[in-house]
Amino acid sequence: MGKSKLSGGLVHKLPVDLSNALTKTDKIISLWESITPIARNEFICWVESAKQEKTRERRIKRTVEELLDGQKRPCCWVGCVHRTDKDPSKWQQAVLIDKKAKSLKG
Repeated sequence: MGKSKLSGGLVHKLPVDLSNALTKTDKIISLWESITPIARNEFICWVESAKQEKTRERRIKRTVEELLDGQKRPCCWVGCVHRTDKDPSKWQQAVLIDKKAKSLKG
């Protein structure tokens, strides 16, 4: 078990709490490093988008579990809307971006 510096995502940097969870075993470190920067970015964005601390903690735990289960992206996640290398999908635009704009107005 090493506390080596782990890779971040395409847009997002790896937060300390997620890094701590990922460095519990060499196997988890290896799994994290084996996924693409885009996949790491998806997990980081998913964790960072939690509005409550309990949700964030649960997502960090699930990240480790999903990696151990062989998943390469967070389950049931629409994807990071912070990427500048591609436009948001129609689904992201309608659900995440337009919905947020409407909630800010009303």
